[in-house]
Amino acid sequence: MTQWVYVQDQSGAPLMPTKRHGKVRHWLESGRAEIVQHTPFTIRLLDVAGGFVQPLTAGIDFGTAHVGVSVRSASAELLSAEITLRTDISGLLTDRRMYRCNRRARRTPYREPRFLNRVRADELMPSVRAKVDETLKMLTWVSGLLPIHEWVFELGNFDTHKLVNPEVEGEDYQQGVQEGFANVREYVLWRDKHTCQHCRGASDDPLLTVHHIHHRSDGGSDRPENLITLCQTCHHAHHNDYPLKLKPPLNFSAPAQFNVLRAYLLHSTVELQPTLTYGYLTKVHRQALKLPKSHRNDAFVISGGQSQTRAEIYYQDVFVRRQNRKLFKGARSHIRNTLPSVGGFRRGDKVRLATGQIGFIHGLRTIGYFDVRQLDGTVLHHSAKMLTLTKLESARTFRIQSFVTNESSRAQETPVFKWGLLR
Repeated sequence: MTQWVYVQDQSGAPLMPTKRHGKVRHWLESGRAEIVQHTPFTIRLLDVAGGFVQPLTAGIDFGTAHVGVSVRSASAELLSAEITLRTDISGLLTDRRMYRCNRRARRTPYREPRFLNRVRADELMPSVRAKVDETLKMLTWVSGLLPIHEWVFELGNFDTHKLVNPEVEGEDYQQGVQEGFANVREYVLWRDKHTCQHCRGASDDPLLTVHHIHHRSDGGSDRPENLITLCQTCHHAHHNDYPLKLKPPLNFSAPAQFNVLRAYLLHSTVELQPTLTYGYLTKVHRQALKLPKSHRNDAFVISGGQSQTRAEIYYQDVFVRRQNRKLFKGARSHIRNTLPSVGGFRRGDKVRLATGQIGFIHGLRTIGYFDVRQLDGTVLHHSAKMLTLTKLESARTFRIQSFVTNESSRAQETPVFKWGLLR
């Protein structure tokens, strides 16, 4: 297993990455380079300005909850990542509204708002604005690691207008009945996350079908509300053994958000001059390469990847709350609700345990024992002693963790380089 080391020149412009770890260690020990970040491991050359770069292609699989990233050269994949966007904005705003209403209800008399300071020029909903900002931040992160020559964006594979009104006519909708149904089918599979909605994948049947809950003879239609994803095992059982109780979710917020997100992204990335592609093409090419469904594999296909050597390390990136506000409780407002820091450590700091495992501080105790977990919630240590932890990166809203790529088994976490200089 060999990990790419990303390189920048003295001005911070990205150069070609390297796998010559001995050379990188020599640069660091001699003072010719400095560490920029540990994950992905990036160095800056202090005596180099510019350099030769190869034409690289970046494939981006956009979404409202997850984004896939793949950057490849003519011979190898240089970066593979999956980014998780925040989806808790709406719920947090609802909670804040409830708390604010309760506080104002206890006031006598009620004070009207004195000014309006929450209106932006673009008038985007906060949940959509967060996704736009996070996606643009992700593009900046990718362009800071590698010298991208060409960008390829996937912009979805369904039309929300056609989903709401399948009978719509006009010069923009002249494809015919079968073409229209394929549009809805792709949306239903995407909505159900390519997972059987009855067994949730327990049957291990990889073949999926889009099932009509109410048959056409019973007044059923081809609208998404009447369609649900089933594996062939459950579909056969429904028609031959016993009927299943099926009820698909009625939620069009994701495709509506994606349409807004797409418009703002295209407007904000005009200078990148991206090439556009669509989901049905990605699906055909991915199946031709016999790759399993994932955001990373989709991004690899979007970038035009075929026979290139895949990256042995992939990165999981998650956007989280900053959580740096002062929280108080009850009438005793002088008492903090949470600990801001202990011994120089804050909640969200990236640390290395004495065992070599890498995680993030999830909980603090004043006595110096911390709860350390991975990004997916896996507990590494419930009570890690502060003196045995090595701080790698300070807490930030964009948290990154590296894993070893292994398609045949579960991916395992990989630590950053175990050089004595980096401990």
